[in-house]
Amino acid sequence: MDSGDFIYGRNAVMEFLGLKPENVTKLYIRQNLQGKVAYDLEQLASAGRIPVQRVPGKKLADLVGPVNDQGVVAAISEAGYVELEEWLPTVDISTNPVILALDEIDDPHNFGAMIRSAAASGVTAVLVPKHRQAPLTGAVMKSSAGAVLRVPVIRVGNMNQTLQKLKDEGFWICGTDMAAKQTLWQQEYDMPLVVLIGNEEKGIRKKTKEHCDILVSIPMVSGMESLNASVSASLICYEILRQRQTEPE
Repeated sequence: MDSGDFIYGRNAVMEFLGLKPENVTKLYIRQNLQGKVAYDLEQLASAGRIPVQRVPGKKLADLVGPVNDQGVVAAISEAGYVELEEWLPTVDISTNPVILALDEIDDPHNFGAMIRSAAASGVTAVLVPKHRQAPLTGAVMKSSAGAVLRVPVIRVGNMNQTLQKLKDEGFWICGTDMAAKQTLWQQEYDMPLVVLIGNEEKGIRKKTKEHCDILVSIPMVSGMESLNASVSASLICYEILRQRQTEPE
């Protein structure tokens, strides 16, 4: 998130104040917002020594545009991406960690939804390229419902080189491909894994797909278009979780 960015919405701001108060520089609350929500927000801000300003609704719109801000906007400093070199040594490869790698996702709402699915399904980290990728913005924070704060987001300069490095570390790369003969349900995911999801329009880039050890398809009823990228990511992440959960006795 760039310096001077904003997040908005009661749940997103509450989550950020609870987990990353040091990254909130100011809290704006609509003048007529009352009740428990306003009280709780002001209490969290007070605990974090964050200045609070009551403002007209128009001021909030000036800050974040024509969105459903729910009467709450927080100005934030950079929340921070994680460096691969710092994160990788902290991972126990024997636990079969899962990384969700996004290959140039354009839409911030898709990006946020993917982070949310990753966090909810137990994915260890999300990997994104520095270029041609939606940045971590307030819209992403809102769409992720705060999950940005719960799962590391690793940003790298070269996705292809990073995938090769992860393969050298013992990870398998699994990509999605409509033409793949094996479906996501037929594949077993009992290994350290990178799940690669391509751009909303173009899919996974050709050179990047060459790094895949596994390609899986998502079965579709004849005549239907391909699924939204965030839906595809969610389906695969939850299939991995389903397979790895201990079966009840």
